[in-house]
Amino acid sequence: MSQPQEFTFQTEIKQLLHILSHSLYQNREIALRELISNASDSLNKLRHIQLSEEQYRDNVPLVITLEPDKEAKLLVIRDNGIGLTHDELVQNLGTIAHSGSKEFLRSLAAKAEGEAAPSADLSLIGQFGVGFYAAFMLADRVEVVTRSYREQTGWRWESDGSGRFTISPVEGDVPRGAQIRLHLKDEMEEFTDPHRLKFIVRKYSTFVPHPIKLDSDTLNEQKPIWVEPKNQVTDEQHTGFYQWLTHHSEEKPLWHLHLSSDSPIQFHSILYCPPSNFEMLGFGQIEHGINLCAKRILVQDDCRDLLPEYLRFLYGVVDSADLPLNVSRETLQDHKLLPKLKRVLIKKVLDYLSSLAEEQPETFKTFYQQFGPILRTGIGQDFENREKIAKLMRFHSTHTVDQTPILTGSTSDQPKIPAVSLDAYIQRAVEGQNQIYYLSGPDLDALSRHPHLEAFRKRGLEVLFLDDPIDEFALTQLHKYEDKDLISIDSADVVFPESTKPADDDSLKPKPKNFTRILELFRGALDNKISDVRESSRLTESPCCLVNPQGTMSNQLQKVLSHTMKDYEAPKRIMEVNPHAGLVERLCELSGNSDNDEFIRDCGRQLYANALILDGLIPDVEETTNRAMRFMEELARSKSSIVL
Repeated sequence: MSQPQEFTFQTEIKQLLHILSHSLYQNREIALRELISNASDSLNKLRHIQLSEEQYRDNVPLVITLEPDKEAKLLVIRDNGIGLTHDELVQNLGTIAHSGSKEFLRSLAAKAEGEAAPSADLSLIGQFGVGFYAAFMLADRVEVVTRSYREQTGWRWESDGSGRFTISPVEGDVPRGAQIRLHLKDEMEEFTDPHRLKFIVRKYSTFVPHPIKLDSDTLNEQKPIWVEPKNQVTDEQHTGFYQWLTHHSEEKPLWHLHLSSDSPIQFHSILYCPPSNFEMLGFGQIEHGINLCAKRILVQDDCRDLLPEYLRFLYGVVDSADLPLNVSRETLQDHKLLPKLKRVLIKKVLDYLSSLAEEQPETFKTFYQQFGPILRTGIGQDFENREKIAKLMRFHSTHTVDQTPILTGSTSDQPKIPAVSLDAYIQRAVEGQNQIYYLSGPDLDALSRHPHLEAFRKRGLEVLFLDDPIDEFALTQLHKYEDKDLISIDSADVVFPESTKPADDDSLKPKPKNFTRILELFRGALDNKISDVRESSRLTESPCCLVNPQGTMSNQLQKVLSHTMKDYEAPKRIMEVNPHAGLVERLCELSGNSDNDEFIRDCGRQLYANALILDGLIPDVEETTNRAMRFMEELARSKSSIVL
C-alpha cells in the first residue's frame, strides 16, 4: 500500500480553518447545510453530464444519504454524484482561486482579529465557494472518500484542520461519488441524533432537488414552487426557497417576482432581491447567477446569461419547457432561447420596479439605497432599456434639500436616500423649460451652497444634485429624457426659460463704469488658465464662477477623469464675472487709477482660485497662499493701532 501524500493548505484556507476551529458561532447547523448543498451540486453536475454524454448514463437514482453513528461519534454525508480525482482533491480541497472568496476570507480574518472568540457571520460561507470547510466547525478530523465518474481508482483525503492534509489511494471498490466522514468533536454528538438531523435538513435543505435519505426516510420536500400558481405559494415558502438559494438562513428577501409565461416563450420563474448589497460591505463584485432549469431539471446553476450585469444582485430560478434537456454547457450560451428569455426577464423586472416605486415607495427606497449604484450602470450597458432604467433613478435636488436644509455637523434629519425621479422633476418644470438641470460634486453640503445655484434659485428652477459620479456618467450616456436635454449648470449650454426672467433682473441695471476694463485686467492675469472672461447672467450675489465651454464635460467628470487617466488634460474654462457684486463694483472704482492695476489682477487670480476650490479642485497652493498673505499684510497696514 502506497504512502499518503502530504500537502499544505493555502494561506487563506489556514486562516479560515483557524477561525472555524476556534469559533463560538452558535449556528453550527450551517455546516450540515453546506455539505448537503455540495453533495447536491455534485448530483446536479452528474445529471447534466448524463443528459449530454450517453456513456455515463445509468438507472441508479441520484440521492444524498446521511449515516450517523453515535458510538463512533461519526456522521457520514454520502452522494453518488461526479466524485473527485486526485488532482481535483488537491485543487478543490486545498486552495481557492476565486477573488471574491479570498476577499470574504480576508474580511472574516479582519473581523476575528484580536477577538478571543471570533463572531464573524459565517452563515455566508457557501456563497463564496468555501462551504466544505464548515465541516471543521463540527469535526476535529475530516475524511473524504471519493471516486470520480471518469476513473476506477478511489481516493482518501484527510485532515485534522491543523494546516495540512493527506491524499492516498483506496484499495478495493469505491462507489462513484463522495463520502464526507466527520469525526465529530466531543460537544457535537447531537449531530448523530436522527431527530436533530431531520430538523436541520427540513429547516435548511427542503428545496434541495434530490432526495435526502436517513435510514428509510426521505427528509426533504421537493415541491418546485416556481411552477405553482403564484397565489398558492405562501410567504413562508418564498422565504424558505430564498434562504436555500442564498445560503443565508436568517434573511428574508426584500421582494420577489413570480412569473409565468406561455408566449412568446413558455417558462416559469421566481426572482428574489436580497435586503442588502454585500458589495457595499467590501466583498467586491459578487456574481450570483440564476438557476436555469428545463422541465424542472437543473441545467446550469450559475447561468449569468439570463440577466444583465446591472441586475446581477438577483437570485432565482428560470424553468423553460422550450429548452432541450440534452443541451450542454458549452452550447447553452449560444442557444437561441437565452436572448429571448433575457429580454422578457429584463422587461418584467424593470416594469415590476416601476410599479414597486409607486405602490410601495418605502420598499423601493430601501432597494434603491442598496442597489441603485448597480442599477444605474445599466444606462450605459442597455440601450434598449435605458429610458426604463432612467425612470427608476432617484436624486437629491434643490426641491428636497431647500426644504430640509443640510447643515455641516448638524444632527437633524437629513435626506439620506435620494427621492426625486426624473418624472417628478419634469412635472415641476416651468413653462418653456427644455432642459433638465443638474450639478455634480463631492457632497450635498457643498452642492447646496454652490454659487452656480444663485440664478436657478432666483428663477425658481429645480436643480438635481449628483453626489455620486455614477449618476453623472449615467446622465451623460442618457443625453435626453422625455425630449429634454440633460445639462450641467456649470456648462455654457445652459438656457434659462423666458418665463423665469426675474422682475428685478440685474441685467437691466447699468453696469458700473470701467467694468469692461476689469474684464480686460482679469483676462490678462489669467490668460494661460482660462479661455475667456465675460459678464455673467447667472450670478446674483457671488462675484464670479467658472463655466465649461459648450459641449464639454462637467467639473466633476473632469475631476474623475483626471484621477483615472494619466494624460488627461481638462479644457480651459470660462470665467464669468458678476458686475453687481460688491467687490467687483469697488474694483471698478479703483480701476480709474492705473496704480491699482496689479492689485486688481491679483484679485482676479484669487477669485479664480476661490472658484476652483468651490468646485472641489486644487489651485496652485504656493501662489494662492502667498497672494493671500500679501492681501492680509496690506489689509493689516490699513488698520489703525490707536485705541479710541
